[in-house]
This record gives sequence, C-alpha cells and structure tokens, in this order.
Amino acid sequence: MNYSNNKEQGSHLIIYQKYLELIYYTNDLVRKYPKSETFALVKELKSALYAGFNMLMHAIKVYKTSEKLHYLSELDIQLDLLKVYVRLSYKYHYISMQNYTAWTTILTNICNMLGGWIQSCQKR
Repeated sequence: MNYSNNKEQGSHLIIYQKYLELIYYTNDLVRKYPKSETFALVKELKSALYAGFNMLMHAIKVYKTSEKLHYLSELDIQLDLLKVYVRLSYKYHYISMQNYTAWTTILTNICNMLGGWIQSCQKR
C-alpha cells in the first residue's frame, strides 16, 4: 500500500468513529423525547441514522469507485434528512439550544469529511 491509501484508510476510520459518536449522541437524546413521538419523529431519526451507517459501512468496504460514490451519495442524503429532523426537534422544543448546537456540530463534521471523501473519489 502506498502512503495515500493509508491516509485514506485513516480518514475512513475517523468518519466511522464520528458516526458512532453521532449514533450514541442521538440515542441518548431521543430517550428524552415525548412518548407521542416514539413512532413518529424518533422512528424517522433512527431510520435515517442507521440507514446512513449502513451506507457508510458499504462505502468503506466496496472497491469500485462508482459503487463507493453511490453509497457516499446515499449517505449524504441520509445526513441531510437527519439535519431536517434535528431542526424539527429543536423547533418543537424536544431538545435545548445546547443539544441542537452539539448535534449539528457532529453532523457538520461528518458532512465535511464526507464531502472530502466524495471529492477524492471523483478525482480518480
């Protein structure tokens, strides 16, 4: 393996770790949502969260660049959905401003890493 390949593997590990952090944080917060949202907003949040994780795992494991880009774009869509659900959570006062800021910071960091990964795949 050359240096750039090792560097790329390291960045995959970082985005994987950040995504796990997102999962932990999300699961901690949604426990505090009202019971009436368990089968509505919480279900949608978790669905997008785990679908995104599924796409991330596929993107890490596939070798063909075209397949990798497919999974990365699907992950990007799931992250956009998560952003909307987080915004709704704040709007309906299920989370505090501090929670909103922390949650969106984690999401933004993952989106930035994902954008760099997509660009590196497109250059090949």
